[in-house]
Amino acid sequence: MAKVPIEVTLPGILASCVGGERTVVVEAETLSGIIDALLVAYPLLRVHLFSDKGELREHLMFLYNDQSTDWLESMDLPVREGDRLTVFQLVSGG
Repeated sequence: MAKVPIEVTLPGILASCVGGERTVVVEAETLSGIIDALLVAYPLLRVHLFSDKGELREHLMFLYNDQSTDWLESMDLPVREGDRLTVFQLVSGG
């Protein structure tokens, strides 16, 4: 399996962690590899995306090609050129 470029879109509040951009490109072979590559390229994102236990923060969601990764059986899915990952910030409260 070869690495392919994958577009990752981030909420505006995290743009400062990636040089002011809202969209970045990383190369990966799998969905989990996208996240790994993102954290290697932009280590400041780790504390904003994951808890100390390594769990995705409560008010964030990963969308892989517009589908929540919560519904996927595995994060080890092979990725193809044109796939994309969106980090979506959830809003709650009342």
